[in-house]
Amino acid sequence: MAHTYTPPVQALIDELGRLPGIGPKSAQRIAFHLLKVSDDDANRLASAIRDAKARVRFCERCFNVSESDLCGYCSDDRRDSSIICVVEESRDIVAIEKTGEYRGRYHVLLGAMSPLEGIGPEQLKIRELLNRLGPEGVEEVIVCTNPNTEGEVTAMYLARILKPLGLSVTRIASGLPVGGDLEYADELTLGRALEGRRAIDA
Repeated sequence: MAHTYTPPVQALIDELGRLPGIGPKSAQRIAFHLLKVSDDDANRLASAIRDAKARVRFCERCFNVSESDLCGYCSDDRRDSSIICVVEESRDIVAIEKTGEYRGRYHVLLGAMSPLEGIGPEQLKIRELLNRLGPEGVEEVIVCTNPNTEGEVTAMYLARILKPLGLSVTRIASGLPVGGDLEYADELTLGRALEGRRAIDA
C-alpha cells in the first residue's frame, strides 16, 4: 500500500504543488512549515491571499495588477504615452522601473507564446495592445519579453504585426543572459539593455 499523508495534509501539498516553480519536495516542505507555524501566522497568510484576490484586478488599459480600473502607470499623465513597453507579466514592470531608465507606458501580455503548451496570440493580450496604438498616439513599441525561446517567438510575432503599421519596434539589447527572466536581472544590466535596444528584424 502506498504511503500517503492524512487527507487534509495531502490536499495542502497538492494545492501548493500546483503553484509555478514549486515541485513535489518543495510543496511538502512548505506544507509542513505551515503546519508548524502559529495559527496567527497561518491565518495571516490565508488572509493575505483572500485580500489580494478580493481587491486586486487587472488594469483595464495595460493589464498590470491594480486596485483600481487604471493602474498607477496608466493614470500618471507625466509618463510618455508615445512609447509602450510590452512585457510578459506584471512583475517585469517592477524590474524595469527599478532601472530608472524608462518613463513610458506599459502593456502586459499575461504570458508568452508557447505552441507546445497551446498558447498562441489569441491567449495573450495582443489584440488589446493593437487597440491602444492609434488612440494613444504610440510611435515606439519596446518588446521586453524574456530572452528565452517563448519570449523570442513572441517578440518576432509582435514585430511582424506591428512593423507594417509604421511603428518603431525595438527589442531590449542582449545584456541579459539567454534563457533568463527579467525579474532576476540586476538594475544595471536591465538599464543598459533598455538603453541599447535595437530594431527587430521581422
